[in-house]
Amino acid sequence: MSEGVRYQEYHPRWYRPRISTFWWLHRRSYLVFVVRELSSVFVAWFVAFLLLLANAVAQGDAEYRRFLDWSASPWVIVLNVVALAFVVFHTITWLNLAPRAMVVRLRGKQVPPVLVAALNYVAWAVLSALVVWLTLG
Repeated sequence: MSEGVRYQEYHPRWYRPRISTFWWLHRRSYLVFVVRELSSVFVAWFVAFLLLLANAVAQGDAEYRRFLDWSASPWVIVLNVVALAFVVFHTITWLNLAPRAMVVRLRGKQVPPVLVAALNYVAWAVLSALVVWLTLG
């Protein structure tokens, strides 16, 4: 090989079709998947909000009152209402996926997927009622 000439392997260009940034808007199932994944941000907000509440309670009455005043501001209320809607959406879509994620067998027979989903919804309703009963007395 002469000094001025470099050997370079041939690298073919791979066929890569152009994909839109908004590919997930083309099918309802993709949209639901992406929105469910984005809703986890609101789940994280509820966790942070609960931790802030627990911290305020631990700091004493004055800090707790300050937290209540802050949480009564319009933007926090709007954020919590939007977060609640996304968390309910997240829960419903997750419970609808449960029969696909787990196959339950009872006495050697597969439990129907509708029954698995229904039992998940019943558990959700019972636990929600328990939380309401504990918080509201």
